[in-house]
Amino acid sequence: MKSTVPIPNFAGCLVAAIFAVSLGSSAWAQGPPAGPPAGAGPPANNNPRIEDRSRQVNEDRLRSAEMDAAAESENQKRIQAAIVHMKEDFTRIQVLRNDIARNLVAHKPLDYVLISQQTTEINKRANEINNYMMARAPEEKEQEKPSELGADEMVGSLVRLCKLIDSFTENPTLKNAATLDVKTVEKAKEEKARADQDLLAILKLSENIKKKSDTLKGQQ
Repeated sequence: MKSTVPIPNFAGCLVAAIFAVSLGSSAWAQGPPAGPPAGAGPPANNNPRIEDRSRQVNEDRLRSAEMDAAAESENQKRIQAAIVHMKEDFTRIQVLRNDIARNLVAHKPLDYVLISQQTTEINKRANEINNYMMARAPEEKEQEKPSELGADEMVGSLVRLCKLIDSFTENPTLKNAATLDVKTVEKAKEEKARADQDLLAILKLSENIKKKSDTLKGQQ
């Protein structure tokens, strides 16, 4: 016994249309039903406008089904592309974070040229992620503008940036979005709000560190 596979809606419309056309062709091939001899009885009431209208409706349905299928396919491609880009951005931000942390742990002299490059890329990647996440700041809190960093605050700022990246990339709502349960919706909202705060903080702090690094790299 052959197994059956569910047919998508658009495919079903195509199959139905083809089936309808084949029925029409079959009926046409069989010829008109038996009736009175030629010339006997009243003339047939054929209205070409009705036939044309019916044909137009069928063609419109087919065309609409094809357009819906193409649009759905395009949407799926965009979603998959977005997922791939976000994964790349997540991975790269973590790599940059590890490079910064490694240099701090090793107590290496601060290389402001390198720090500028690292924070520039972190900011760029975070912005790309935010294009999909559209992070929002808490409504009850007005976001303060980051203060100008001093040279002696650079290490502390880099440590804070690393911790923010850890908090953001390890956020459960980003990891478990596909398995979200109705019972945990409120908790997921809180975690998403925290992810938004972390991402916005990463954007501001990385930009601030980058600006200060650009100022200090000329003094090395």
